[in-house]
Amino acid sequence: MSKNKGFTEQELQKIGERFRELRKEKGYSNYELFAFDNDIARAQYGRYEKGSDLKISSLIKVLTALDISLYDFFDERFK
Repeated sequence: MSKNKGFTEQELQKIGERFRELRKEKGYSNYELFAFDNDIARAQYGRYEKGSDLKISSLIKVLTALDISLYDFFDERFK
């Protein structure tokens, strides 16, 4: 597990997996449609689900679209 800017690649993967899980819970089987419906760049959102690094403002925008708080997003899975 290599460190990158104070976080691990595994942690970014967990965030991407969590995005995917929540998107599907919202009824979106396709990430592109979710991104389009929520005014998020489709290609960029696809990278987020694959574990790409993202800014805090982007994280908040996605969580707002998913209607979930930071607290609830980072639940027991991130301890």
